[in-house]
Amino acid sequence: MSAPSPDPLPDLLIAVPVVIAACRAGAVLFRRLGQPPVIGEITLGILLGPSLLGWIAPSAQQWLFPPEVLPYLDVLGNLGLLAFMFLVGLELDLSALRGHSRSAVAVSQASIALPLALGSLLALGMYGTFAPEGVDRLPFVLFVAVAMSITAFPVLARVLTDRDLYTTRLGSLAMACAAVDDVTAWCLLAVVAAIGASGSPADAALTALWSLLFLVVMLKAVRPLLAKAAGRAARVGESVILEALFSGLCLSAYVTDGIGIHALFGAFLFGVATPRGSRLVEVSAARLRAFTVPVLLPLFFVSTGLKTDLGLLAGSPEQWLWLGAVLAVAAVGKWGGSTAAARLAGESWRDAMSIGALMNCRGLTELVVLNLGLQLGVISSSLFTVLVLMALITTAMTSPALTFFQRPAPAPEGVPPQPAPVPAPR
Repeated sequence: MSAPSPDPLPDLLIAVPVVIAACRAGAVLFRRLGQPPVIGEITLGILLGPSLLGWIAPSAQQWLFPPEVLPYLDVLGNLGLLAFMFLVGLELDLSALRGHSRSAVAVSQASIALPLALGSLLALGMYGTFAPEGVDRLPFVLFVAVAMSITAFPVLARVLTDRDLYTTRLGSLAMACAAVDDVTAWCLLAVVAAIGASGSPADAALTALWSLLFLVVMLKAVRPLLAKAAGRAARVGESVILEALFSGLCLSAYVTDGIGIHALFGAFLFGVATPRGSRLVEVSAARLRAFTVPVLLPLFFVSTGLKTDLGLLAGSPEQWLWLGAVLAVAAVGKWGGSTAAARLAGESWRDAMSIGALMNCRGLTELVVLNLGLQLGVISSSLFTVLVLMALITTAMTSPALTFFQRPAPAPEGVPPQPAPVPAPR
């Protein structure tokens, strides 16, 4: 008779608060450096993995994250990720397109088309070095191409809010571009997931058909039912609404996982289908966010960090050259494509470059995509590490670039600078 497995609960009760505290410290530090807090959280998640803690103190990392705890951290982190994807879908407001629809569609499609094209060419060259054994060329190339075209809609919104640009014309146009970009990129990723998870073209076609049917049911049947329920929500307590939303996102995620396009798509679509404008829905979503973002998402960051090993690149100059190529393609494709399209749509160079910098922000959304690729077995651990670094660097570029391009224009020669307006007394 085999010995019973050790109880993981005591170790989990140590690991969870350490992870939360570390990611919180990283968020505070990077905010003071003018960066989005998510950069600090992702960075601390990586540092707790083999890239730093496992390198300088492997026994400490083994004590903090023993093997029997890792599956539970993954489960809790993925629950937080599902709730976060629901919130992203709920907050995806296409009304920002009003007045900007033509520019937004042009910029967003250019910011996807050029990275897709350049990413595909790059992936063809990377296939022999980075593709896992047994992975066909098509899913590998498609995944890398889509990974290059991602924009982090939630991080972009946070950057605009922190800089008081959210309600400006530039902010509205950037949000509209990111919204269209998000919808297009997730559709493309669903196709890649269907191809990667299917054993044959017929299986992929069947998965796509089931996915389309599920989308129609969510938008044409579930959404009206949710709207009616939200209209009667005043009769029930806030806790009931919160329970219904969380249960709904879990069930929707279960369906898409069964279809074969990953659970996160179901949570995202349930958020899109959930009606807006209900006070109780908004309160329940705020309560869900208040727990998910500071408590559960750090566990996802650490789960990602444990899979990210900079040691895989340390001894290989070739890997660092590939990282440079990935960064160049990511920036030229996303930033360059967005800037060119915005300029052709009539924006000034200043605003066009700002929009390009914002669309180049990848953040947490890119991590979600990369974890999906690793889970599907489409990319290797070394390529996962390269793409995580690309996501960090391109996101960190956003705030300094926005500061540079949105700095006040210098006064003409001979004209003294205008004094700052005196605020009216409150």
